[in-house]
Amino acid sequence: MAYIRIGKIVNTHGIKGELKIASESDFDDIRYRKGNTVYLKTEDGYVPFEVASFRIHKGFPLVSFRGLADINAVEQYKGLPVYIDEKDRQELPEGEYYRDQLTGLQAVDEDGTAIGEVTAVEETMGAQNNLRIRSAEGKEYLVPNVPAFIAKVDLEEGIIVIRRIEGLL
Repeated sequence: MAYIRIGKIVNTHGIKGELKIASESDFDDIRYRKGNTVYLKTEDGYVPFEVASFRIHKGFPLVSFRGLADINAVEQYKGLPVYIDEKDRQELPEGEYYRDQLTGLQAVDEDGTAIGEVTAVEETMGAQNNLRIRSAEGKEYLVPNVPAFIAKVDLEEGIIVIRRIEGLL
């Protein structure tokens, strides 16, 4: 079974077993729907938990798990990452990709010349995310993840085609 990280427990909330999560998902209302299973990565591996409740408070998901309705029962989970089973991933519209799908792709220009490897997808406070690309020589580039700069993404081939625009690379 493959797992996908969707957040990290940053604290408890109240005394009834709610956990505050720093989300890494755009689908919190789906991920934490009552009855869904999420996994916490512990020393024992990926441990499944059934969601008992979910709500948003001050921009953070607050989640409780079935059978754990008290702060003392959940305090031990602070700091743990939260995962879903890969089979539970939402399908995205054509032309949209998850961060982990882009990370590791080989970046080439439209002529097929190697640029480097996508090492991260970084969120910005702006309208788009940036791709961090590291060349074989160790030089890093930030490329906005927008159609003006991204000509093609081919997950099967493991490549992303970047349009060379003066000053970008």
